[in-house]
Amino acid sequence: MGFRIIPAKPKEYRLQRVCAYVRVSSQLDAQGESFDQQITHYTNRFKADPTVEFVGVFSDYGVTGTTLKRPGFQAMMAEARDGKIDVIYTKAISRFARNTQAMLESIRELSALNVTVRFEKEQLDTSTGDGELMLTVLSSFAQEESENISQNLRWSIQRRFQRGELILNTDRFLGYAKVNGTLTIIPEEAAIVRRIFEAYLQGEGPHRIAKALNDEGIATVTGKRWGASSINYVLQNEKYKGDLLQQKTYTPGVRKGKRKNQGEVEAYLVKDHHEPIISKDVWQAVQEERLRRSRGHQMNKRYPASGKLHCGKCGGTLRRRTWNKGKTCESVVWQCSTYIQHGKQACEGTIVKDQALPKLDFNQRWIVEEETEDGQNHYRYTRKT
Repeated sequence: MGFRIIPAKPKEYRLQRVCAYVRVSSQLDAQGESFDQQITHYTNRFKADPTVEFVGVFSDYGVTGTTLKRPGFQAMMAEARDGKIDVIYTKAISRFARNTQAMLESIRELSALNVTVRFEKEQLDTSTGDGELMLTVLSSFAQEESENISQNLRWSIQRRFQRGELILNTDRFLGYAKVNGTLTIIPEEAAIVRRIFEAYLQGEGPHRIAKALNDEGIATVTGKRWGASSINYVLQNEKYKGDLLQQKTYTPGVRKGKRKNQGEVEAYLVKDHHEPIISKDVWQAVQEERLRRSRGHQMNKRYPASGKLHCGKCGGTLRRRTWNKGKTCESVVWQCSTYIQHGKQACEGTIVKDQALPKLDFNQRWIVEEETEDGQNHYRYTRKT
């Protein structure tokens, strides 16, 4: 009987692939300097280390750590999922994440991918047995610190408002440029603003105003096409009458986005803050007209057919409209909303008189198909599935 030893295959040696993650939450000069220093530190440290393969530094500048939706962080996670990272170095737990749940979710995913995270300030390594327990405790402190910072920041902003210190959150919006902290009128853009206000008072709706501007190639201040929402933004912006309303929005807390201030927190109105584009009388007339139309729209929703009739050509809903013909004659019709908003090039439109509607079950939706025979319009109503 013969006997021989079959040697084991030698283990393939591979350098440990390391990267670093760097984040600062604000763009203040001090933090910006720390940001650059961290990147330089990790780059010099690992490029000079022959025992590792340096993957690079992933970073997020001016981004909060309370969310995982950070470009640099997500790019790093993608590399880890592709098996290109073994160890991640970061300065501290608070740099990696400031939310306990978000922290643990990402750490557990990285652990399942056999990726270790090392927090240098806390001297914590997630590959050790007590790593997750310590991480839970320490990250909860980081979250509490973040909440305290957020509360202090909100308090600081409110004190600035109360002292009369103003915050203009935009460098430029339609009609104005911010020059040395002061809003200065741009004449050619101010003309567009006046046109929007005048058109609205003449009976035009936001959709039609937007369509007219788009048809003429007039773009928004950001170079985009106009829509009803951008027209409404202009119509309700108090800055166009020379006033400035502070704290229109507020943030309830950490991990909660901005919300419209509807009386939850104090607001601060500064009258005659800058040169107006629109007179206060015109601005007020527009607000009253917006309210009148809004009430009319709410009343319109009470009609049984509202939202239940659809154009047979494009599928858009038919909208109830009142046509005035002279002082005493008026006609109520249902007309394709696509045609109303975007014109004949979008849809030829379907229109039916209110009095011509048959008795339909308006618990159902109906497609209205219009046909012309012997010069007369005929309509076919089909249930919309």
